[in-house]
Amino acid sequence: MAPGVPQLPDVPLAGIGDFFDAVGSFFASIADVRPGPLALGLVLFLTYLTIRSRAYFNVLRAAYPTERIQWRRIWGAYIAAYGFNNVIPARGGDVIKVFLIKTSVPRSTYPAITASIMVEAVFDLTIAIPILIFAFTQGVFPKPPEFADLGAFDLSFVFGNPQATLFGLTVVGLVAVAIFAVLSERAKRFWVRVQQGVVILRDRRRFFREVWLVLFGGYLVRLAAFWMLLEAFGVGGSVRNVLLVHGINAVAALMPFTPGGAGVQQAFMVKVFAGAATGATVAAYSVGQQIAIAAICLAVGFAALVRIFGFRSFKEVIAAGKEARNAETATESAAASSGS
Repeated sequence: MAPGVPQLPDVPLAGIGDFFDAVGSFFASIADVRPGPLALGLVLFLTYLTIRSRAYFNVLRAAYPTERIQWRRIWGAYIAAYGFNNVIPARGGDVIKVFLIKTSVPRSTYPAITASIMVEAVFDLTIAIPILIFAFTQGVFPKPPEFADLGAFDLSFVFGNPQATLFGLTVVGLVAVAIFAVLSERAKRFWVRVQQGVVILRDRRRFFREVWLVLFGGYLVRLAAFWMLLEAFGVGGSVRNVLLVHGINAVAALMPFTPGGAGVQQAFMVKVFAGAATGATVAAYSVGQQIAIAAICLAVGFAALVRIFGFRSFKEVIAAGKEARNAETATESAAASSGS
């Protein structure tokens, strides 16, 4: 290579191969899966999502105290979005969630609904930090400098090229600042609506009582769900193993480039549980639990779309969402032009 010419970063594809190897291990050992713990684990996981939807319902009630909101519709939107996120990368299901919630809350706005979704992240952060601290002290969980060596595409690119990652984040930040400066008047109205979506954070007692405690109850159910799934695939349920799985999920959640963090989870699982079970068993669990959760959530989410919202496909929801968003943008532009 000529001097002075920057070398493009290597993008390892081993993580993709590992994922498909894990899929092969899952189907090869599917007869060994215990159906009882598997079914109970999936029921518990759906219960966990239901509890989370109730906490989010409380967030919306605080943002729109005078509007009549049906929890049934919020639950349906929550489950449908989660199911879609497990098969589509870059959290595409969140777009569906925002649209379905917007249509379920009278006189709501897209900025407020989008901001309200982020309230749950406050709880998730308070849980993820101690979980990761625990995971890093167990001697089996890779340290951040080792993430690039795990073979997962996402981790290898981000942690193997920190300068490029930092540059990309800086560019995104500068573009956001520029847009804010150019559209300052619209930005002011935008931030007013954003503040409405997170208004429950101003009342700490209410947030703790109606959101944090509810989400914590759901989190305990999630712990039980993964305990059952570990048992179902022969890895073995224990407090330590369940907390390690949640540490892996916390890292995978930061990498939205693949559906449900596929690839990242497999790379971590094989490394973390190398001494708990055979490689084939761990590989089968890593992809098996992900496939099982994705399948049940997608099925229940699709049923919710049909029965609650009247849509016949996810594609139809996306098209309706784009049409509604374009119509709202046109209305706002017309109102701004008439007022100027």
